[in-house]
Amino acid sequence: MITQAASTRPKFGSVLHIWTPEDKAFWRREGNAIAKLNLWISIPALLLAFAVWMVWSVVVVNLPNIGFRFTTNQLFWLAALPGLCGATLRIFYSFMVPIFGGRKWTAISTASLLLPALGIGFAVQDPTTSYPTFLILALLCGFGGGNFASSMANISFFFPKERKGSALGLNAGLGNLGVSTVQFVVPLVITAGVFGALGGEPQSWVKSDETRQMWLQNAGFIWVPFILLSTIAAWFGMNDIASARASFSEQAVIFKRKHNWLMCWLYLGTFGSFIGYSAGFPLLINSQFPQVDALDYAWLGPLVGAVIRPFGGWLSDKLGGAPVTFWNFIAMALAVVGVLYFLPKGAAGALALPWGPASGDFYGFLTMFMLLFLTAGIGNGSTFRMIPVIFLTERMRDAEGRGTEAKEQAVKDANKEAAAVLGFSSAIGAYGGFFIPKSYGTSIAMTGGPEGALYMFIVFYLTCIAMTWWYYARRQAEMPC
Repeated sequence: MITQAASTRPKFGSVLHIWTPEDKAFWRREGNAIAKLNLWISIPALLLAFAVWMVWSVVVVNLPNIGFRFTTNQLFWLAALPGLCGATLRIFYSFMVPIFGGRKWTAISTASLLLPALGIGFAVQDPTTSYPTFLILALLCGFGGGNFASSMANISFFFPKERKGSALGLNAGLGNLGVSTVQFVVPLVITAGVFGALGGEPQSWVKSDETRQMWLQNAGFIWVPFILLSTIAAWFGMNDIASARASFSEQAVIFKRKHNWLMCWLYLGTFGSFIGYSAGFPLLINSQFPQVDALDYAWLGPLVGAVIRPFGGWLSDKLGGAPVTFWNFIAMALAVVGVLYFLPKGAAGALALPWGPASGDFYGFLTMFMLLFLTAGIGNGSTFRMIPVIFLTERMRDAEGRGTEAKEQAVKDANKEAAAVLGFSSAIGAYGGFFIPKSYGTSIAMTGGPEGALYMFIVFYLTCIAMTWWYYARRQAEMPC
């Protein structure tokens, strides 16, 4: 029996015609190994996607150093546009895995990252590159943002209910490390000609009467070999699941589901905060604490948020996603109040808090942002654990009393709907990558400080607290999870 089971195990890159992860015998025999292989190929592909998506958060800080004269608002636009494009692409990417297959789409979407990576490398070497060209490159970086929706939808098909929270947390959490990776690696690789003559000539800039050399093109070129390797690994090592196939019309049923829209709002509060704060953090530090080198600290927040995300999924598997999400949003609102307290009380005038250090306190500000990144990461894991549970519970309620066949179909329908909602909610959540940095820029332009944007974030978190409590966390909630 064991020999027969082993002989029928699918080969790398093949289609899985039988995939029943809820069957414990199947899971122990072969499902666990196959699912883990697909997960460990998915993670580095997603990490690279996040790195390319967020590379502008580092590049824009350095553009003025090498002679590109853009205004602060223009720089915030460049930092925000990858978030806008990535969020929009996620709407479409959400439905791609059931249409094309997870293996094929992972390989294709990873290969697409070569366009912005190579484009940035060539554009920054030409001092005559126009601002519209940089806008186009910023939009192309959105390809990386789109990948998250399809990656999470794909991995959700591979794992049983009791392991989804941990698996999705690992995929997203380690994938999210791409944000801190890019903010840590790029400042290092742009200081040396790591590609030799192939990488092009350095740019010169003056700081404190000292002329320095910078290879800003390496911010794009450094990812190219890893993108190629990850594309090959996805194409030859991953699997497609036959039972996960569905047309767009079959998946579009989620637009009629109330809990799809509720979870989109909550995920905007968690992941939208993580990606938006990540995109805007370097420029926010530069604008509020100009004496500080932003790139020395900017990578810390995304690292904290990414590393803690799997813990959020694991904690939610143990305690329930709704309670974790509820208390998490309370902590996020309080952390924003802390950020307001430690900001410099300068041009913002009446919008600044009437207490706190007049000249600001950078380390207090940094601590509050670390708390924001920490709670955003936990919330990312907890909200994504809620989604599969909500839709499985809802479909099983519909199938109650209709026999075994109806229950089996309910599980299949729930998996497809949950995968689509995971992708679609990630699309809505990703708009935080645009709105947060753009809110900073708009608030600074209108009032002289970012306080107006931060007050808006507090109000938004209050709505998330109320929604989570009413629908999911309170006693007798409509959909406890």
